[in-house]
Amino acid sequence: MASKHDQLTELLTPVVESMGCELWGLEYFSQGRHSTLRLYIEHPDGIGLEECEKVSRQVSSVMDVEDPIAGEYTLEVSSPGMDRPLYTLEHFTRYAGEQVAIKLRSAFEGRRKFSGLLRGVDGDDVLVVVDEHEYMLPIEMIEKANIIPRF
Repeated sequence: MASKHDQLTELLTPVVESMGCELWGLEYFSQGRHSTLRLYIEHPDGIGLEECEKVSRQVSSVMDVEDPIAGEYTLEVSSPGMDRPLYTLEHFTRYAGEQVAIKLRSAFEGRRKFSGLLRGVDGDDVLVVVDEHEYMLPIEMIEKANIIPRF
């Protein structure tokens, strides 16, 4: 059985794409009877408030019809931003060469947090160099990963 995250991604990807945007990622949090659905959308020309509003209205309409979330929920739509979250192997490949902060679901070699140079991917592992040591982190162990913006 697909997870709620996978069900929502499958339902909403075509909706976002029909608006000319890419569904960069989706986060779903449930706190008792209230949930939050956060969508990150991307467009080659960038994302502004107008695109977020249009996608939000369209997604709300689909959510009202399909009703995939029981109870109340808050819908948030935004761009991934400079500290963009990374979710897929394709994301990690696309942003190789950037500095990243990664938090794991459980400890790997005695630690859960890694901050360093993203080298790319090898199979289902994300390669990151931290203090001259290269780590191969299985993507299924990654709880959260973000680009560290350069200013």
